[in-house]
Amino acid sequence: MTDNQVVVVPEDLCQELVSRTDAFAAVEQVFAAMGRGDARNFPVVREAIGHAEALFGFKSGFDKAGMALGLKAGGFWPGNADRGLTNHQSTVFLFDPDTGRLKALVAGNYLTAVRTAAASSVSIRHLARDDAKVLGMVGAGHQAQFQLRAAVEQRSFEKVVAWNPHPDMLPKLEAVATELGLPFEAVSQQELGAQADVIITITSAFEPLLMLDWIKPGTHIACMGTDTKGKQEVDPELVAGARVFTDEVAQSVQLGETQHAVAQGLLDEGAISPIGKVINGDHPGRQGDDEITLFDGTGVGLQDLAVAATAAALAAKQGRAQTVSL
Repeated sequence: MTDNQVVVVPEDLCQELVSRTDAFAAVEQVFAAMGRGDARNFPVVREAIGHAEALFGFKSGFDKAGMALGLKAGGFWPGNADRGLTNHQSTVFLFDPDTGRLKALVAGNYLTAVRTAAASSVSIRHLARDDAKVLGMVGAGHQAQFQLRAAVEQRSFEKVVAWNPHPDMLPKLEAVATELGLPFEAVSQQELGAQADVIITITSAFEPLLMLDWIKPGTHIACMGTDTKGKQEVDPELVAGARVFTDEVAQSVQLGETQHAVAQGLLDEGAISPIGKVINGDHPGRQGDDEITLFDGTGVGLQDLAVAATAAALAAKQGRAQTVSL
């Protein structure tokens, strides 16, 4: 029996190798594969561990089109910020679909951030109005900066408006907007809804932060923070009043933003469309300039596998891959 050579891609190398363009392409392709039925996610395991207020779990799946099989293990440690660490911690394990042998260990912190931003960016490309000019940001944490950078590459935005439950965090987001050459304004939630053509919500909220009456016709909303039962960022009436798309319908209904509208009988599960169908041309997507569209980005394991496979492939191609024998 020969040794199994496993590629190891550490955090700093992932940041050097995987660009926003790479992440966008990987996520768009895997959403398309899901839409064709060529890729599927396996059931999510996510549990409170009873220590450090942490959540830990696994997201896994198989992309037959991209031949990516594996899982992401990790979770959320709320006290990490006080230690100078990222609250989200994760590692991706990739396996050979032909043999089941471990192929790669890929650090997942940066990749989780960049793939989440890529997902909302994909939704903006395929669902937002072409003439969108004002980007609204609800949330100003670490992930919001990735979201902002990715979003501005999809439309010719002229301004960023933002709200955060902790206003003292907004200057960091403003610095990114300034770097990108965009005027930035801190506003109320109602004013954000009145101005924004595209809104990204990226918080850890457990209550609605945006109401239907605050949103103007034609807005596209990417809800990116709700990934656990009980979490919530927008009013269920807003979800029900929009044309709704998601990464995966089953996960959206279980733990995504649509969980509340579906549970309350305001939205039928059959009315939720996979964004992969839009990418593949099997669904028209937005069907009017005045229509509110909403993307429920729950974060599926296949996204993680796609960007991790990209990192491993780039590391090998550039001769920068570290290997260990198992």
